[in-house]
Amino acid sequence: MGYSVKEIANMFQLPTHTLRYYESEGLLPPIERLPNGRRIYQESDVRRIRMILCMREPGMSVDSIKRFNELNDLGDEALLEKRQIILEQKTQIEGKIRELQYLLGLLNRKLNHYDEQLANMESASSREP
Repeated sequence: MGYSVKEIANMFQLPTHTLRYYESEGLLPPIERLPNGRRIYQESDVRRIRMILCMREPGMSVDSIKRFNELNDLGDEALLEKRQIILEQKTQIEGKIRELQYLLGLLNRKLNHYDEQLANMESASSREP
């Protein structure tokens, strides 16, 4: 079964130009085309796009994804380098999680402060005659 560029764009909530960009940058293999020139994406392309998005979401560079794809094509001889790329990505994500946890802590402390102020205001107004 094949998918049109519009179907893939809807599936992943991406602009169609992003899919064309991924292909032009070599993140995707050349996409099969119908006789009229329209792209037709296969299940293997869907899996590759899913992987690209998984890597791009936390900020992996296009060059790193290209390198990872090249290594995938080499098979088991590239396992160590593929592992290193994924480990670096994991480390970046863990850093972002720590940053977000810190920011969440700041927001929670601020909310607690405001909740205390509101409670004090309510308490003071209930004591007034």
